[in-house]
Amino acid sequence: MTRMQTNVRLLPFLGALAYAVNVDGVYAQEKAEEVAEQQLENIVVYAQKRAQNIDEVSVAVNVLQGDVLEQLHIKDTTLLSAQIPNVKITANTGEGAPPVVSIRGVGSLDYNNTTTAPVAFYNDNIAGGALSNSLLYLFDLERVEVLKGPQGTLFGRNTTGGAILLTSKRPTDGLEGYVTVSLANQNHSKMEGVFNLPFNQNTKLRAGYSYQDYDYSSNNLLDGVPQAGMEQHNFRLLVEHNKDDLNVLFKLHGADWDGVVKPVHSKGVINIDSGELCSPEEAGTLKCTDAFGFNDGSTRFHDVKIDNFSPHITERIGASIEVQYRLSGNQYLTSITGINTLDRLHTFNCDASPADLCDGDLGVDNQVFTQELRLNTQFGKHYWIAGFYYIDESIEQDNTIDLFRDFRAALLQGPAFFTYDNTVDSQSAALFGQLDYTLKDIFTLTAGLRFTSDETDYTASSIINVPVELGDFSGVDLPGWNLSGNRKDDKLSGKIALVQKLGSASSLYYSVGHGFKSGGYNGGLAFTAEEAILSEYGPETLIATEFGGKFRLANSRMTFSLFHYDYQDQQVFMNQQSNQELSAPAQVLDNVGESQIYGAEFDFSHTFANNLMLQFGVGYVPEANLDEYEDAQGNIITNNRLPFSSEWNVNGLVNYQFDSSFGEWRLQLEFDHQSDFYFDQNQNPYAKQDAYTLWNGQLQVTKDNWTTSLWVKNIFDEQYSQIVFDLTQNFGLLQDLKGEARRVGLEIKYQF
Repeated sequence: MTRMQTNVRLLPFLGALAYAVNVDGVYAQEKAEEVAEQQLENIVVYAQKRAQNIDEVSVAVNVLQGDVLEQLHIKDTTLLSAQIPNVKITANTGEGAPPVVSIRGVGSLDYNNTTTAPVAFYNDNIAGGALSNSLLYLFDLERVEVLKGPQGTLFGRNTTGGAILLTSKRPTDGLEGYVTVSLANQNHSKMEGVFNLPFNQNTKLRAGYSYQDYDYSSNNLLDGVPQAGMEQHNFRLLVEHNKDDLNVLFKLHGADWDGVVKPVHSKGVINIDSGELCSPEEAGTLKCTDAFGFNDGSTRFHDVKIDNFSPHITERIGASIEVQYRLSGNQYLTSITGINTLDRLHTFNCDASPADLCDGDLGVDNQVFTQELRLNTQFGKHYWIAGFYYIDESIEQDNTIDLFRDFRAALLQGPAFFTYDNTVDSQSAALFGQLDYTLKDIFTLTAGLRFTSDETDYTASSIINVPVELGDFSGVDLPGWNLSGNRKDDKLSGKIALVQKLGSASSLYYSVGHGFKSGGYNGGLAFTAEEAILSEYGPETLIATEFGGKFRLANSRMTFSLFHYDYQDQQVFMNQQSNQELSAPAQVLDNVGESQIYGAEFDFSHTFANNLMLQFGVGYVPEANLDEYEDAQGNIITNNRLPFSSEWNVNGLVNYQFDSSFGEWRLQLEFDHQSDFYFDQNQNPYAKQDAYTLWNGQLQVTKDNWTTSLWVKNIFDEQYSQIVFDLTQNFGLLQDLKGEARRVGLEIKYQF
């Protein structure tokens, strides 16, 4: 019997043991836990499309409340993983591109605009659609919920890895608001304001605006090139009307971002003296150059020397309306309608040098319409949810890549300007239902089922411009390819789970879920018609088994979970050598076959005398491996670890508060540790991130309506990479996007 099989078979045994130990003492504990419930705040979650205490749901869920998001200075969705075990999120190919999100080893490094991720974002109950819509600015939020494991019953498009629910603060009954001003190094400035206005007892408004302007840590040594940075404008308007049995919430939101893309660093891998490959430890040092003899000439971590005239532009506008009508005292009908449009241009320099060897544009026009209709019914101690979901998404890509422009004066074969445009139109419709059935006030049996029908139509076309004589920079256009296709996937998915109460504030849960993610077309970089045809990919499925517990006692809260995932036809994003010589690598989202993932996570928090709070979390994923598959070059890869999956993830936070004549003080220190991991499926030592730990801190004082905060991100100036792409076979380098350096800031907030 394998270790994996042993772990899976232990789950029922552990559950039975927990029942034998605890069930007889349930009512004996109840009195003590009633006291605990008064001392420790209830956590309410919407992980099952209704308000429930966190210990009532058969889902592993972590919650970041709005005030915690502020204290952690979480600016956007790329930073949400700071205090959540087994969750990893980072920027991909520079800020502005879709983030990389991995939950329990399930994620995707894909940054193309036509694919959906195995982890989905829901912004005020609206599914974002493709990857482009998962990069969101965060401010004035009520909470963020991170749901782990496949969400194959209640949520939007099915996702195999999990779901992240972002919930804005709703309008309140009072005339109130706040204004925040912040300054930090790296030319960072921020202004933010929120205004809440009740028109009358039934209608109220909440409007917010946020502005940020900042540079990145990168230092470009090339003269005449602008330093990289971003200017961001974001706004939100919510209007809520509540009368009798009707509640209507209207939301309008938008974003306007403009800046210069954060540059990648060229880590050369060719030894200057011998011409052989440098070791992974030597790569990027002064001993090594790329294949064209380039080295930036600096040993400082954040220095680059790159022709970085690379703009980024994001324009987003969206609206939604949520209507809830109570049909009776225990039944209500909800309609949620959303539209979102996104125009984005993200440019890049992939040779990471002053030369014009590889430059490109990723342009996208994305339009999404979603509609959900849901009926919630409570009958006695039981609860039933049934509904319909529909999403219609249209994506138009305008992509280019210019290869070896500087060589047009010396080579006729190799230099080329590719225009590759893709359109992807997809529709997904689903019927879903879930029943929570209570047994003897101790057990709640959950059974859910969902039928999903997805259809994707796509076209892909390309024009290739090549020189006709040496020194010809205008070239001639040649037809590349023009193809179209259709992909349709229908699937049943669902879950069955049991929640066992151990008192008024503690529980165990047992869950088996089936996840499904449909196929589609990956509009990534391709150089031949054959590569473009191979960009279609099929669906993936997942069976997830989980056993966990949630406990509250006195001033403590603890949760744990053990999980096992069995993947079929898993979709994995890979860089692979192109079939065309002198080219960048082809980018492939491919079904690689089976994979096995299992692990555990533990969360603990305790409050000492109401002024000292300790929070600690551990995530452990010993197995997150592909079984076996054959890549495009015929290489057999066996038992390699999935990209972007650390074996260990440890986080912690200490928060101490005290009063003085100067006001209420708060001291906070937090850390996030990741063990080593790989950025690709080949376990490539050149594309590996060693273990690192990030520390952040804050000193805050509040007096009357004023709050002043001195904050530090990355206190010890840890040096790490956000993403590494291996281009050793193409350019003799690694494309290395560095993590941000230490940032120190001062923030003043006035509340009224």
